[in-house]
Amino acid sequence: MEPNKLNERRLHMMGTVIDLYLDHENAKSILDEISKQLTVYEKRFSANDPQSELMKININAGIKSVVVDSDLYKLIEMGKHHSVIEDSYLNIAIGPLVQSWRIGFKDSKIPSDKTIQNLLSITNPLKIHLNKSELSVYLEEKGMLLDLGALAKGFIADLIIKYLESINVKSAMINLGGNVKILGESNKHSDGYWRVGIQDPKQLTNENLVVLKIKNQSVVTSGIYERYIKNDGKIYHHILDPKTGYPVESDVASLSIISDSSLDGEIWTTRLFGKNSKEILEIVSDLENIECLIITKNEDIIASKSLDIKKS
Repeated sequence: MEPNKLNERRLHMMGTVIDLYLDHENAKSILDEISKQLTVYEKRFSANDPQSELMKININAGIKSVVVDSDLYKLIEMGKHHSVIEDSYLNIAIGPLVQSWRIGFKDSKIPSDKTIQNLLSITNPLKIHLNKSELSVYLEEKGMLLDLGALAKGFIADLIIKYLESINVKSAMINLGGNVKILGESNKHSDGYWRVGIQDPKQLTNENLVVLKIKNQSVVTSGIYERYIKNDGKIYHHILDPKTGYPVESDVASLSIISDSSLDGEIWTTRLFGKNSKEILEIVSDLENIECLIITKNEDIIASKSLDIKKS
């Protein structure tokens, strides 16, 4: 993508690079509007901006409930639902651990085991109290921190695509730092399918190992290569196990979920990352309209049965 064209835009927001592309005669004004919407969403969902709407909830943990925007409430409600499921690796109350490790930030560090054990005691998603009639959220214990980083980009991508559909845009691509959402057909390929590359986990540059053909779907990828720190020759990646407080351990280096909804992709990559590749494949095979692509640490490529893949 060349982000200097009128129908394309590159933004540096949400701690990542965002690429937008759409095919429309009023592309510039629409991209301007999307940029404004993304600014609003960043202020709403960020766990790293002390002035965000989400942080108002965190600041008032153990003190009082906070009335929030309906979109924020909806995402927290969805996140709690998937966090309390027994075998889920998704936990939106994991914020204290994320902030302790700070992997991906300049001040990243390896917390002591004592610190991790203490923080685990305030990451119970059952202590997130929701009042639907008031649209309010209350965190029961002081020190609790919600972190929607595992879900927000997918939720935002779906909202942007919904907006584009409402103004009759027929073809668009949103790439929120590796979370890709596609609307309609691509005019760059004769078959109408967009090509979405899946990075080789062992390469530091954006070298694709697999290319997916996608139309009107989302591709969400999580990988242990994205952010990490090294200490005494050991690598600690950013995907934390909410049960242990340490980075998850399995044979999986990269997991991509292909789905109609980008939020579904976020949910399932996070719920499943931590299980071994065989378990993930078995679970996904029972999910409707969800496909997966797994790249193991040995660079084996494992795809669910209906997925059309091409090795790069």
